[in-house]
Amino acid sequence: MTAAKEAPDILSPEFAIDPNPSYQVLRDEFPLLWHEATQSYIVSRYADVKRAFREPVFTTQNYDWQLEPVHGRTILQLDGREHAVRRALVAPAFRGSELHEKFLPVIKRNSRALIDRFRGTGSVDLVADYATKFPINVIADMLGLREEDRGRFQGWYTAIIAFLGNLSQDPDVIEAGMRTRTEFAEYMIPVIQDRRENLGDDLLSTLCTAEIDGTKMSDEDIKAFCSLLLAAGGETTDKAIAALFLNLLQHPDQFAAVRADRDLIPQAFAETLRFSPPVHMIMRQPAEDVELSGGVVPRGSTVTCLIGAANRDDGHYSHPDRFDVFREDLPARTAFTAAADHLSFALGRHFCVGALLAKSEIEVGINDLLDAMPDAELASGFDPVEQGVFTRGPQSVPVRFTPN
Repeated sequence: MTAAKEAPDILSPEFAIDPNPSYQVLRDEFPLLWHEATQSYIVSRYADVKRAFREPVFTTQNYDWQLEPVHGRTILQLDGREHAVRRALVAPAFRGSELHEKFLPVIKRNSRALIDRFRGTGSVDLVADYATKFPINVIADMLGLREEDRGRFQGWYTAIIAFLGNLSQDPDVIEAGMRTRTEFAEYMIPVIQDRRENLGDDLLSTLCTAEIDGTKMSDEDIKAFCSLLLAAGGETTDKAIAALFLNLLQHPDQFAAVRADRDLIPQAFAETLRFSPPVHMIMRQPAEDVELSGGVVPRGSTVTCLIGAANRDDGHYSHPDRFDVFREDLPARTAFTAAADHLSFALGRHFCVGALLAKSEIEVGINDLLDAMPDAELASGFDPVEQGVFTRGPQSVPVRFTPN
């Protein structure tokens, strides 16, 4: 085992500026690295991260301390039949006719409402004016919550994401996250109780009535799932929309191709998830000693899986540092299923339950943006800056276009 001082540090300022050079060094020279500051083993190669996501020996017990303090107990922490039943209670709302017939109109309504605010201006920051608002507005609308409460949801979302990415254990961030859990519960539990008595055609009503083999979700279960949905659903789509549009604008030939053939949008989304994933690391905990590239991870240890590194592993992808919507080694047909080739939605039994919701939001959002700004280009002199370590995305994407 190599000491962390000899390898790139995932908490260093240099890593925060651009993690990709460090990812290369980690994959090549330190495929298994003990990181003292996070008390975890870091893995960076595609094959190892894939195993950590797929093999049952790798559990999600780390979420007991990583997620539960801010969300409560969620389906991500469960295994076996308990996990299967709980997942089956929520999954139908995020696929098939339930998603397309009930919630696709909600997605379209929220996308167009945001675009209408800047359609005639000729300029927009896609991060501040669209991407950060769109998925949170969709989630609140899907749940049937009051429009005037969306500002509070934005605040809770920001605090939760900061808590989950608080690798340095900043006490102020911890305090804000714990305060958010209390505030969110005080808001959601009465709403859930009222919805049980006054069912509607929204996601919250669906969760209140879902039942499998006599098992229903408690008020606390629903609250915890809504908190998880707010964080996971918001963060992935928020950063993916901004990154996807930025990637296309930085490759004008690919921007033109996607604008002309909208069937390329799913492929562009899949490639964005690989090339610039919204979530750069996910943790797992092995139930027994496991041998990976570079050594053995002891049972009960925390394993930090570097998705951002694995998705650019040149042992798996051709020219991995090149953004290419025409890439042949990343099939779009499976990119939003548990058989995905990229690792950005995890894999196996804990594959992201909201992957198809994210795909629907991306397809609607990018189509609407291309319609509103067919001649979009980055503002003159703009130098893109990405922000974040645990999750990562463009800080700003200022765009100029001809008003219509």
